[in-house]
Amino acid sequence: FILMLSLALGTMITITSNHWVTAWAGLEINTLAIIPLISKSHHPRAIEAATKYFLTQATASALMLFSSMTNAWSSGQWDITQLTNPPSCLLLTAAIAIKLGLTPFHFWFPEVLQGSSLITALLLSTAMKFPPTTILLLTSHSLNPTLLSTMAIMSIALGGWMGLNQTQTRKILAFSSISHLGWMTIIITYNPKLTLLTFYLYSLMTTSIFLSMNSTNTLKLSTLMTSWTKAPMLNTTLMLTLLSLAGLPPLTGFLPKWLIIQELTKQEMTTTATIISMLSLLGLFFYLRLTYCSTITLPPNSSNKMKQWSIKKPVNTLTPTL
Repeated sequence: FILMLSLALGTMITITSNHWVTAWAGLEINTLAIIPLISKSHHPRAIEAATKYFLTQATASALMLFSSMTNAWSSGQWDITQLTNPPSCLLLTAAIAIKLGLTPFHFWFPEVLQGSSLITALLLSTAMKFPPTTILLLTSHSLNPTLLSTMAIMSIALGGWMGLNQTQTRKILAFSSISHLGWMTIIITYNPKLTLLTFYLYSLMTTSIFLSMNSTNTLKLSTLMTSWTKAPMLNTTLMLTLLSLAGLPPLTGFLPKWLIIQELTKQEMTTTATIISMLSLLGLFFYLRLTYCSTITLPPNSSNKMKQWSIKKPVNTLTPTL
């Protein structure tokens, strides 16, 4: 209860603050509250995940504090919206990218999610991304749009490519998160409200998926194949939510992607819009694979070899003659 309260408090402090130090303090409270939740199972993988998370978040926090101090040194302003020093802008972009897990600072995120329980993974994918996204929104007018767009396209590409080869559901959802963060980042300098809409809808759909998987204890694709018998209605919901997260037209997840492509076209960034649309097809492939596995009633044999017909040999009952 104390840890969850600290998480809520840290998030509230960061999203309501106007001063760099209070925003930093809120992020630190968040980090310190989530670490015991990651390492709760005392499994070596969970301890490793907690250590990786602590080191990356500490680095990002230090970079952010250094960026704000450099900006205050040159401009005399501690206000978050008054980020005017170019080196500070670059440092802050790097710090927030590490916090969110944007490419090329994404390496920690799938590993940490794999070492956590499904509920902790849900918190890491949604609630823990909200404070850094808020800071990115407040400073978006000062940041370099070309750098953000490059990182966003790389994130969408990597999230799609790396998700293709995974069999663990938490890692698939981690790469899905990286890909969606790319969609949010690419539009943030042009239409910040659209970034928030994308984040809210992504959080809603991801929460639904994680809770569905948690109730059937689905950690890998082979388990997902047999979960239909446990909860048929839940699997139907999971299937629709996965298709929505993929961005198929009649479902909710299509709306933010459509609006982002429309906004990019208005900004005369048609090439960028085409590239990210094509890259989202990679994500669609592994979402469809998850959907197929969740709806299957008879799981296929995991081995690649065909079973040989077993023909029983007739037993020789006659005693051998000497």
